[in-house]
Amino acid sequence: MQFTTSAAHYDRFMGRYAPSLAAALAEAARVTPGSRVVDVGCGPGGLTRELVARLGAANVAAIDPAPQFVAACRERNPGADVREGVAEALPWADREFDAALSSLVVGFMRDPDRGVREMARVTRPGGTVAACMWDTTAGGMAMLRTFWSAVRQIAPNVEGERSMAGTGEGDIADRFARAGLEDVVGGALAAGADYVDFEDFWAPFTYAVGPAGQYLASLPREQRARVRDACRAAIPEGPFSLDARAWYARGTVPTLQADRLSNA
Repeated sequence: MQFTTSAAHYDRFMGRYAPSLAAALAEAARVTPGSRVVDVGCGPGGLTRELVARLGAANVAAIDPAPQFVAACRERNPGADVREGVAEALPWADREFDAALSSLVVGFMRDPDRGVREMARVTRPGGTVAACMWDTTAGGMAMLRTFWSAVRQIAPNVEGERSMAGTGEGDIADRFARAGLEDVVGGALAAGADYVDFEDFWAPFTYAVGPAGQYLASLPREQRARVRDACRAAIPEGPFSLDARAWYARGTVPTLQADRLSNA
């Protein structure tokens, strides 16, 4: 999926979780000073910003298929190598980076396994590949759980985001293992976001961002109102915070198998 929404709308919908999630993924990936790192599927630049803060812009590259996100990421991270393109065909040479990271992107890749192999290809032997996706299978992402629970009051059998790649525990780790990465570990990352009130929660869903927003936009007006009312009943009055859990995996590009990974 390529996002067509504006960077500003994405920021209000999902970008508010970026500071906490980006820091958690960078820590899980063991990003260290002096490393050169690529952010695959950078969006407007939430993870890119965290990497630039840790490593300096000259050591950070990023890529996304949405031109408006590429423009926003470049503007927000001057000096970083930000390009337009897809995860399945990264435009960098073999072994160019010390680490390749991807936040909330595996599930949107046309071919997630190929995307992982590409991340491994551009990472040096002994380097790190790491990725995460929201837990929408077990309901660990409170914002999306609230929305899809409301939807199922009018459409009980709707799939929502439960079948997307990477959203189930262990899914990303399994993909890393299939790609030939070594020392693969997985687990959960914690993130969260603050909301001023219910309208601050609800309005971003009306921007048609991602699967949830697009599903809402596809509903007749009366059903959209019913989903809103069900969400309203589940959200407290006044300011509130929501927790979010993402599943992640980290793996190492093997030294002896680097040539095989490059040609996969």
